[in-house]
Amino acid sequence: MQLFNLKRTTMAVMLLGSQLLTGMVHAEDAQFWLNDGAASLNDSKKLVPNAKKAKNVILFVGDGMGISTVTGARIFEGQLKGIDGERHKLSFESFPYVALSKTYSTNQQTADSAPTMTAMIAGVKTNDGILSLNQSVARNEANPAVLNANKVTTLLEQAEQSGKSTGVVSTARITHATPAATYAHISNRDWEANANLSAAAASNGVKDIAAQMIDNFGNGKIGDGIDVVFGGGRSYFLPNSITDIEGTKGRRTDGRNLTQEYVSKFGGVYIENQNAFNALNPVTTNKVLGLFNPSHMEYEQDRPNDIAGEPSLAEMTGKAIDILKKNQNGYFLMVEGGRIDHASHAGNAYRTFKDTVALSDAVREAASKVNLNDTLIIVTADHSHTLTIGGYPKRGNPILGKVVEPGKTTPTLAADGKPYTTVSFANGPGYHTNSPGDAVYSEAIAAGRVVDMSAVDTEDPDFHQEALVPLSSETHAGEEVAIYAIGPKAYLVHGVQEQSYIYQVMKDAFGF
Repeated sequence: MQLFNLKRTTMAVMLLGSQLLTGMVHAEDAQFWLNDGAASLNDSKKLVPNAKKAKNVILFVGDGMGISTVTGARIFEGQLKGIDGERHKLSFESFPYVALSKTYSTNQQTADSAPTMTAMIAGVKTNDGILSLNQSVARNEANPAVLNANKVTTLLEQAEQSGKSTGVVSTARITHATPAATYAHISNRDWEANANLSAAAASNGVKDIAAQMIDNFGNGKIGDGIDVVFGGGRSYFLPNSITDIEGTKGRRTDGRNLTQEYVSKFGGVYIENQNAFNALNPVTTNKVLGLFNPSHMEYEQDRPNDIAGEPSLAEMTGKAIDILKKNQNGYFLMVEGGRIDHASHAGNAYRTFKDTVALSDAVREAASKVNLNDTLIIVTADHSHTLTIGGYPKRGNPILGKVVEPGKTTPTLAADGKPYTTVSFANGPGYHTNSPGDAVYSEAIAAGRVVDMSAVDTEDPDFHQEALVPLSSETHAGEEVAIYAIGPKAYLVHGVQEQSYIYQVMKDAFGF
């Protein structure tokens, strides 16, 4: 029934978009809305909560994917497809159960990704910058005894211990906060390679994040190693004596080649480009480490230009499922759209929306491959951003365009006599043009109303939206984010919850 509802909603949106564009019918009159509401109510009445135990759990995290980002990406994708953007839905927006998640950490109103992911993956809120340690640990704590005494167990670790397969997929570095929280316990999220450790931590033998992905598993420790790891961050696993296939030297100063250690310790394979990914046979592959970029993977907009070639988030998700599903005990998979966050930090709404659409594509790929009677899928965000959708643009106005009000054909002017865009940021680097992605960080901050945009193409992928407060990097925001769920125990996703509640739902679904 849930799959039927997903298809009905998608077809209805596509049909309406076609009708609006072709003028075939007088759309959205009173009867249209009455019929639409009645159909949705009918679907809701048919929902039957699935209280069964889940064999598999997939957690999707759109890093920085606040509700305004979801709204913008929905309209963005619909308009790219030539259908009604406002009525369009991203794949996960048709999931039957939705809640709100409170994202504050134990020491900040507006949190970063380390404590927020710790809350989701271990059920415990903690301090900013801290990965899978409790709130009694201060940032930069360098005493291994203190760190070990205050570890919190993650769902991935529980899945490993129970004999399930596990996977971590991200478009960010695999050592970045969100993926790292699934397997590492450390007092500074920036300690990604041994060269990043503080002097005290290094001298005390604290393990960096990349090393923990190898050292925390197998040989009498937790489980038998993470089965599928796809993402970026290759240089954090390689010694500085090695130059990778894209001409970047490794960052490790301890001589360890963690890619080789993964292969030798866990019996896996290592891949690092699109061709090797395409050649990977999920039937014969049981463990794989795929690191497709020295640092973060490319934004979806820029992925075709990657030097060595890299798979999409949907491709990585699909292949991860094909490998993991061979385990009759089931699996846990975490998938992160990591670069949604980075695009917002740069004040670039185009890439923010496009990477959100890429996450939606990955969710759709997952839903098409699994049995939703035994697989729980949760889609959420760790935090939001200051991206806002404002003004009074007419229906169908380009979401990245200048505000044009109903009945008008020219942009609305603000009190300063200049047009303004529907999308903007409360803070950040501000207005820039011809600045691909993160290139904005090498340019001067230009917050405020610095130019008349009448002749500027604000829909260009390299346009960066205006920002009110001048900052070198746009910040996170502190309001609630959405949780979307489908599958076993999905009905437990309801109301306004602490972010740590997400862990409890997944744990209960597994029966741990």
